[in-house]
Amino acid sequence: MLFSKIKSITPSELKQLLPNKPVILDVREVDEYQAGHIPAAKNVPLSGLPGNIAQVSAPQPWYLICRSGRRSLRAARTLRKAGYQVINVSGGMLSWQGPVTR
Repeated sequence: MLFSKIKSITPSELKQLLPNKPVILDVREVDEYQAGHIPAAKNVPLSGLPGNIAQVSAPQPWYLICRSGRRSLRAARTLRKAGYQVINVSGGMLSWQGPVTR
């Protein structure tokens, strides 16, 4: 099963990576993203991901985040099938304790 092959990190681990400018893909819907997101996170909602997969450029790892970690895991599965290197942020924005941009 692909879920077992997808690496996950916690929101606090992602926060520690921010100085290195990781590539973050927020897969929540636009209204959720606009209500508050991690600075520099790119928004490509899961609902539109298959049609917008070209917006995701390889080969760098993409850190995927959503509200709780479920949609980002689904997005990770989709992107991994397409050959992308992905890391899921388990716990999502509900567990995020870092900076937020509105």
